[in-house]
Amino acid sequence: MEPTPADILAEYRRAHADLSTWLERATTADLRRRSDGTRWTNEELLFHMVFGYMVVRTLLPLVHIISRLPKPAGKAFAALLNAGTRPFDVINYWGSRGAALVYNRKRMGRKLDKTITAISRRLDRENPASLSRSMPFPDRWDPFFAPSMTLNDVYAYPTKHFDFHALQLTLPPSS
Repeated sequence: MEPTPADILAEYRRAHADLSTWLERATTADLRRRSDGTRWTNEELLFHMVFGYMVVRTLLPLVHIISRLPKPAGKAFAALLNAGTRPFDVINYWGSRGAALVYNRKRMGRKLDKTITAISRRLDRENPASLSRSMPFPDRWDPFFAPSMTLNDVYAYPTKHFDFHALQLTLPPSS
């Protein structure tokens, strides 16, 4: 079943609360410890989880634009992005490592708060017709990207991404 905007916003609030709890409880040693199943430390992985929300801010206008283009244009765009999966993976990995130095435990909570506030405002302005707009996606970039995604799917994406990676943290549970 498709999540409603209210469901999506509730999940944003829960993810924000989870991140806040991890950041408050974690020691420096906890944050420097390797995560489970990634090459990132817990702090780097936490930033990567925040980054999922940051990506959505870029994707939202893109979906609004590309969903209005002829279908072949959207498919070509997604195919081009899929062709760049290897470089994307490298940038995604090293970008999260480097960005965690800037958006560390002291800054990433505020970054998530600002990002969620911005995308929540956008979601509040959407209507059922706009939420159903869709475009082809580079489904090789992320396990939660489908070959075609609606705007509603894009709004729901970052929490799915967040929850998936939360299972890879080697931190005490947030609740």
